[in-house]
Amino acid sequence: MAVELHIDEAEGQVQRGCSLFDVAEELGVRVPTSCGGKGKCRECMVEVTGGMELLCPRSEAETHLDGSFRLSCQARVAAESGTIECHTLRRGTIRIEEGFTPAPGVARKYELKPAVVRDGDAILLDGERIDQASGPIHGLAIDLGTTTVVLRLIDLESGDVLATQSFENPQRFGGSDVLARVSYDTTHKGKLLRRVLLGYLGHAIEGFDCDPRSIYEVVLAGNSIMRDLFFGLDVYSLGQMPYRSLTEHEFREGRRDSTVLSMTGRKSGLPIHENGRVYILPIISSHVGADTAACLLAIDIANEERLVGLMDIGTNTELVVGNKDRLHAASCPAGPAFEGGSISCGMPGLEGAIERVRLSDNGNIELGVIGDGPPCGICGSGLVDLASELLRTGRMNRVGRLTDDSDRFVVDAARGIHLSEADIGQLAQAKAANVAGLHLVHRNYGIEFDDLEVLYLAGGFSRHLDLDAARNIGLIPNLPDDRIVQIGNASLEGAAIALRSVSRRKEIEALVKTIEHIELETFSEFFHFFAEGVQFAPFNSLGREEEIVR
Repeated sequence: MAVELHIDEAEGQVQRGCSLFDVAEELGVRVPTSCGGKGKCRECMVEVTGGMELLCPRSEAETHLDGSFRLSCQARVAAESGTIECHTLRRGTIRIEEGFTPAPGVARKYELKPAVVRDGDAILLDGERIDQASGPIHGLAIDLGTTTVVLRLIDLESGDVLATQSFENPQRFGGSDVLARVSYDTTHKGKLLRRVLLGYLGHAIEGFDCDPRSIYEVVLAGNSIMRDLFFGLDVYSLGQMPYRSLTEHEFREGRRDSTVLSMTGRKSGLPIHENGRVYILPIISSHVGADTAACLLAIDIANEERLVGLMDIGTNTELVVGNKDRLHAASCPAGPAFEGGSISCGMPGLEGAIERVRLSDNGNIELGVIGDGPPCGICGSGLVDLASELLRTGRMNRVGRLTDDSDRFVVDAARGIHLSEADIGQLAQAKAANVAGLHLVHRNYGIEFDDLEVLYLAGGFSRHLDLDAARNIGLIPNLPDDRIVQIGNASLEGAAIALRSVSRRKEIEALVKTIEHIELETFSEFFHFFAEGVQFAPFNSLGREEEIVR
């Protein structure tokens, strides 16, 4: 007899005593490792979603893991029969936003002048020779997100995008949100979060159809915690008031002239040219990080004369309001609900995730599922859709209570998929943090929501939002469609612009120093607006309830 193993898209038979790592290799599933399965590098993690009881107890090498995570080289089958279901931390079926949609009428022209250029056979970085080669010159733009990572390979001589790769951020074993990862990195020695991420990035880079040594520069965008974890910095201060990174503290104390970080290819741990460079964009302040700076570069805020807003909704929502003359920014601790976290049947944007919901008066439910297969759970956009439909059809009131005296709404009885009142409460609190931030940033700037000529919604979650549903539950301001632009992965686009153009890079480095950071926790009115935002109702300036704009 043998145990049946399902790992990623492969399956096979496993004999007692075999490790998941060895079987995965036999099945053609590549599990990242730099120690060859000896339990030293701690990179070969898998998430076991079924049959954990069929595996041996955790070894000493796995003391840094809990929950459903195991090191595949240490997890050996300890049973004679049964089924084990697991996957590497790079699930290929997740829907990750890679594209960018510019706003109508906004020019995106800039001079192609990267930091890396050719002079005959000499390769120059900032004018200094770093290599002698006649082959292509490549650069890499990376959006280093809390949930997902996207890499874009670019020909630095033509500016063309050659290829794109994406995967889930494997650091989720340390927690689904950034503050959980701060705690994990602080209490677990050895920079495990960084090491695991580098392993996955290295495999992704080696997967491109080019010599990794032809990559001479990498430009990264990421939130303050993700970027500091990548550079191996102590992130403890980012989890404590006033939530500033070491680089920001040094900048404010005059010990550095920018929050930009860079290192050589050799020191980075990435398989790029050793004399190349890894550069990460500057943070704005606190948890308004380099990803927001990249978004501002993507929407060309430095040349924007209109009054615009930027909203990147996620576990930590970033807000920016203003134009080239004056900018205010803030971050809102929304939590993981928008990513499907802390929700009974929540899940990321994977195949099987419900992303669209329509309810009829006679009780029929119409679902839109990623991949068009059977539903497995509900992702963020589906959660917003469902809440809006429950509200619209009178099945839920404005304070998030179901009107039939039950504690849950059943979406798919056969598969046990439901939305509980506790889940609704998680969504309410997540959106309330955003609502409070929106009110305070606009009020501090001295404008009403109606004064915005354009509201940019950035990121994968925002790209797939139904605007009517988002307005109906009070997630975004009650603005008409023609003033809202869902732009997609502006962070990656900004990183790619900075990679192609040194002048645009310098432009954003200077601009971030002029942005006023609004510390929401210092406003006594925050809790007033938060309490107002918990309600499921369209909102406008000063919380005036109005009919939804159609």
